[in-house]
Parts: sequence; C-alpha cells; structure tokens
Amino acid sequence: RQYAVSAAERLGSYASEDMTNVDHLVIGGGVVGLAVGRQLAARQGNTLVVEKNRGFGMETSSRNSEVIHAGIYYPKTSLRTRLCIEGKNMLYKYCQEHNVPFKKTGKWVVAQNDEQAEYLRQLAEHCADVDVPVHMVSQKQAKHDEPCVQAHAVLASPTTGIIDSHALMSALHQDLTERGADLAVGTEVQAIHRDDTGGYRVLVATGDTDVPYMAVRAASVVNAAGLWADRIACMLVPDDHEWHSKYKLHFAKGRYYLHTNSSNSPSISVQRLVYPVPDKQITSLGTHLTLDMGGAIRFGPDLEWVSSNTDYATDGGEPIKKVAAAIAEYLPMIQAKDLAPGYTGIRPKLQLPGGVFRDFVIKEESDAGFPGF
Repeated sequence: RQYAVSAAERLGSYASEDMTNVDHLVIGGGVVGLAVGRQLAARQGNTLVVEKNRGFGMETSSRNSEVIHAGIYYPKTSLRTRLCIEGKNMLYKYCQEHNVPFKKTGKWVVAQNDEQAEYLRQLAEHCADVDVPVHMVSQKQAKHDEPCVQAHAVLASPTTGIIDSHALMSALHQDLTERGADLAVGTEVQAIHRDDTGGYRVLVATGDTDVPYMAVRAASVVNAAGLWADRIACMLVPDDHEWHSKYKLHFAKGRYYLHTNSSNSPSISVQRLVYPVPDKQITSLGTHLTLDMGGAIRFGPDLEWVSSNTDYATDGGEPIKKVAAAIAEYLPMIQAKDLAPGYTGIRPKLQLPGGVFRDFVIKEESDAGFPGF
C-alpha cells in the first residue's frame, strides 16, 4: 500500500553522489542571510543561500520601520547594543560606498511627565557609558525645532537614521552573486541531518515539478531563518531536546499606519523621527513616528502577540482611535481620521510576552554536538 514519505526518509534515501555539495549553506534570504552569504562568499569555497519565498527579504526584512538605530536602549554588554553600535557605523559606510539611499535624520525620544523625564536622564547616562552620542534638548529649543511635537523633555539621538531596506538588500544580493555565491529562491528546507562523515545533509523543496526535491551536503550551515529559525534548528534534534524550549520564538505583530494628510486636517511637518518612552521590558519601542525616504510620515508599530508567524492582516489590534490617542501624546494635532492602515510586520522574540529581556543568539553549536551549525 502507499504511504506518505517523510522529509527525513526522503533525505535518507539520497546517495552521496546524488547530492549537491557546498561549503557553506545559509538558510534564509533576509537581510541577515544575504549579509552572511556575502561575507562567506569572500572566503574560499562555495556558498549557497536558500530562501523559501519567491524573492529575498519578503518577511521581517521588508516589514519594519527601516530605521538605522543608534544603539541606545539595551544593556551595555548585550549583543543588541554592541552589534547595533558597530553595525550602524558599518552600515552608513556601506550605504555611501554602494549608493544605497539613506538619511541621518536623527531621532527624539520624548517624555510626557517627570517620571519619563527621569528615564531619559538615565538613558543619557547609559549612552555616555556605551559611547553613543545623545543630548538633552530644552523645551524652548524643542518647540523651535519641531513645533508640531509636544514633549515635557527630549533626548536627541543624532546618529539615528533611515534607510531604503529594499535597496540595501539588492546591494547585498549583487555583492553576493558577484563574489560567486548563489541565491536559490522558492527553495524551502524540509529536513536537516548531521552527516556521519562531517557536515550536514539538507533536504529542500524546490517548487519545480520536474525536480521537486534536492539534497544538499554542506560543510557548514548558517541558520538565518528569522521567523522560522527555531523550527530550522529543531529539525536537527529529537522532540525532547532543550532547543525546543531554549530557542522557541514568540511572535510580536506590529501594525503601521500611514498619515493621510486629509484636506480638512492641520498640516503636520516633522524633520526627524519621534519615539515615545518605551515599555519597561523594551518589548516595544512604542508607536513611534518615522519618515520614509520621500519624507512621508508613518506611525508604528503597535504590539500584539500572535500565535502565527504568517498573520500579516492589518485588521484587528487596537481601535484606530486608541492608536491616534497614543500618537497624540507627542503629536497633539493628529486625529484618527488622519490615519490609514498601512502594513504589518512580525518581530521574532525569544522573550515571553511580558517577560524579561532576552538577547540575540549568535552561536556555533559545537557544545551541543553540532560543529559548523
């Protein structure tokens, strides 16, 4: 009788001579996967980046605020802080060298009461400790520079900016291919096995009706799968392995709203990004004001914990009047009728909803028995 062949069984059926051999396999063609693939391609050996979607960067990498962050919020020794500061400087340099559109707009974090103002003073001390330039802005100066913005206190971050994320990914992709690496889109990982002779066997679905599956043997594998990274990692381990809890992702959905400039609304002009004081666990930076490369205003993201990592619907969430009220705390001219649903993004988080801060994980897993993964 017929039975369904599992991905693991299918992968095990491939003979070594029927497999595609690469030195480096990168799983995930978002901005991280493209950047990693670009760097690996500069080394000896061949590199393959696989992406399950029809194009690169279609998930978190293109559904965000397109902000180049300064590195001001997180603990001093965390990867979030160290890599943000170093990466910010590298990114501005890369944009200049590769003609990727960006603007160093600067950003204000605005407080609305004494308690929030004290947070800004503590944040300024933290920034001095990690060597990120910030400064307090007087109320008089703030009203002169941004007359539409309301604030009890303001902390300015001059090294924050915005970027065309799609142009960035296109530049990384071009670099990657010029260095001899390959990007295979529409190619989804189905199973991963540790190979007896070293390296990894990886089964991918190709979407090709003639050759629906392909087996890849890679000396090293980089898991840059974003929203799917925990599932990729857990393909290597049994159901009772600690990775299922240690690396379990939680999904923080955020909605973005567009400023519609309705004809009977007052004109709003803002020259820089404006952020409220974040929540205590820094799960979200609040429904902030950002600018796109054309100068258009958008707001978001808000925060809703969801169970699905593919739930990009713009409906649901907070009533738009409540969103407008949150924005109006720092931009009092805004009204609900001035907002229109724009798009959504999903942030993969290691921390539980309401839980304590969890840092990035960038780790080679030899200690767990998986060298080169």
